Amino acid sequence: MALRELGYVEGQNIATEYRYAEGKRDRVPELATELVRLKVDLIVVAGGLRTIQAAKNATKTIPIVMTGEGTDPVKAGLIESLARPGGNVTGLTLLSRELGGKQLELLKEAVPKVTRVAFLYDLTNPANVLELKEDFSVAARALKLTIQPWEVRGKDDFDRVFAEMGKQRPDGLYVPSDPLMRDNQKRIVGFSLKSRLPSIYFYREAVDAGALMYYGADQADSYRRVATYVDKILKGANPADLPVEQPTKFELVINLKTAKQIGVTIPPSVLRRADKVIK
Repeated sequence: MALRELGYVEGQNIATEYRYAEGKRDRVPELATELVRLKVDLIVVAGGLRTIQAAKNATKTIPIVMTGEGTDPVKAGLIESLARPGGNVTGLTLLSRELGGKQLELLKEAVPKVTRVAFLYDLTNPANVLELKEDFSVAARALKLTIQPWEVRGKDDFDRVFAEMGKQRPDGLYVPSDPLMRDNQKRIVGFSLKSRLPSIYFYREAVDAGALMYYGADQADSYRRVATYVDKILKGANPADLPVEQPTKFELVINLKTAKQIGVTIPPSVLRRADKVIK
């Protein structure tokens, strides 16, 4: 839709090649190489650090546009600086690690009884590991919350982790930005509902699926911004000179239907701040 508003019509003046890893992370480098062989004019990457890195490994010349990566792209070595990326990668960064503290704070405000928060993360994702060890732990201490880390390495780990987590009985669940979590969203949401566990996610669609809360960048606004990068590059702009943007609009979404199902009453002060309430 955003590209259409900028004058692009599929099949007339733009053609899109889609590639999906379908949850199989080892296929990402192969798919990136495939797109490079097709000699596309640019690659838009909707994925985390590993996906962007795979695209960057596949080409040093085709422009790559990030749709919103959680890791600091400078620290990750994807770009030289936000103001001047310097290579063939540009786009948006969500800087999710910096939002972790705010998400924890909102979960605590929404459900004051929460004291032990389970952190479900992919051990093979360096961004998640860093988030847990640094920013998240610091924020948790300030809020007097205890973090219970739960590692998963693949889709076959979830049932075991859920069984063990049930014995530990946390009273809150935090799900970070990660492709593995997104691919297994239905299972995670199902577990949190069955366990009556208040949860906050880093991606918006989880709340529609039954999670309690989402706080993060306004994704509709973010994708509109991505379209402007595509437009500029197709018109000749150099990605090295296009500053990487951070989000300026954030949204809080609360699922009241879920709150009722798990026996939680959200305080009016939190509901008033929500951009959207699902009833």
